[in-house]
Amino acid sequence: MDMLQTTFLNNSIEHWLIGLGWAIGGIIAAKLIYKVAGKMLRSLTSKTKSNLDDLIVDKVEEPLVMALALLAIWKGYSVLTFGEGADELVRSAINVAYALNITWGIARLLDAIILNFFMPFTLKKESAMMDQFAPILRKGLRSGVWIMGIIMAMNNAGFDVGALLAGVGIGGLALAMAAKDFVSNIFGGVTIFIDKPFKVGDRIQIAGYDGMVEEVGIRSTRIRTLAGRLVVVPNFKFSDSILENVTIEPARKHTVQLGLTYDTSPEQVQQAIEILRKIIADQGSMLEPEPVVWFDSFGDFSLNVKLIYYVNKAGHWANTPGEVNLEILKRFNAAGLDFAFPTQTILTPDIAK
Repeated sequence: MDMLQTTFLNNSIEHWLIGLGWAIGGIIAAKLIYKVAGKMLRSLTSKTKSNLDDLIVDKVEEPLVMALALLAIWKGYSVLTFGEGADELVRSAINVAYALNITWGIARLLDAIILNFFMPFTLKKESAMMDQFAPILRKGLRSGVWIMGIIMAMNNAGFDVGALLAGVGIGGLALAMAAKDFVSNIFGGVTIFIDKPFKVGDRIQIAGYDGMVEEVGIRSTRIRTLAGRLVVVPNFKFSDSILENVTIEPARKHTVQLGLTYDTSPEQVQQAIEILRKIIADQGSMLEPEPVVWFDSFGDFSLNVKLIYYVNKAGHWANTPGEVNLEILKRFNAAGLDFAFPTQTILTPDIAK
C-alpha cells in the first residue's frame, strides 16, 4: 500500500490509478451505451411511421457518446492536481472540445435533414435550378454551423471574441474591397436562383454570346455556344447586362422580302401573295396560322412583296424557314414569277453626225 502513496508529478500512484480508471472506465461505458442503448432506441424508432426519429437517433448518438467520454476524462483529471495554470488549460480544452462536439452533432443532424427531406423535395419539383441550389444550401448551412461552433469554442477557451470579430471586421472590409467582383458574382448567383431568368438547358443570349446553359454555379454560369465552345460567364453579368432567353419565346419571327421584276402584272403580284399565304398554311402546326403578306414597295429595280411569319415550338428554328424558302422558289418558278436582280438601263440620245 505504501507504493500507492508514492508521488509522481505531484500526485500519488493511487490518484493516478483512480483518474485513469475514471477515464478508461468512462470510455468503455460510453461504448457500451452506444451499442446497447443505440440498439434499443433503433428498435423503438423503427416502429414509428416517421423517419425523423430514426434520423435523429442515428446522427446524435455518436456526439452523445463523445460527450460522455469527455465527461469521464474530465472526471478522471479532476482527481489529479497539476497546479492552477494546468487546470485552467485543461478546463479550457475540455470546454472547447464540448463546444466542437455540440457543433458536430448539430452539423450532422442538419446535413442529414437536408439530405433526406429537402433533396427529395427538390427532385419532386423537377427543377434543374433547384437541383443545383440544394447542394449549395447544404454546404452553406453546414459551414455556417461550424463557424458559429468555432466562435463558441473560442469564447469557451477565454478569447475575447468581440474584439476578435471587430478586428476581423476591419480586415474583412479591406478584403471585401479587394474581392468586390467575387462578392458581386455571389450576389449575381443568388439573384439567378431567386428570379430564375433561365434554367439549365435554356438557350440564352448575353454579352454577345448565344448558347445553351449547361451549369449554374454560385460564382459563374457555363454556356455552350452554338459553335460548340464552352463560355464561363461571371454571374454579375446577369445583373448589369440585357439577357435574352431564346427558349421561352412563344414563336420566332421570320421576315422574307421578295423582289419581282417590273414587267410583273398586278394580277401576278396578287398571285404571289396568295402563293405565300398557301405555303404558310401548308406547314401546319409548325407556323402561326395567320402570316402577314403585302405588296410592300416599288424598289429601284423590283416590285417588293414582304412576308412575315412565326415559327413556333413545333418547328425547327433553322430547318423550317429553309423548307419555306425552298417551297417559295419551287412555286414561284412553277407560276412563272421572275425574281428581280439589280439592273440599270442607260438611255443615250442620238447624236447627229
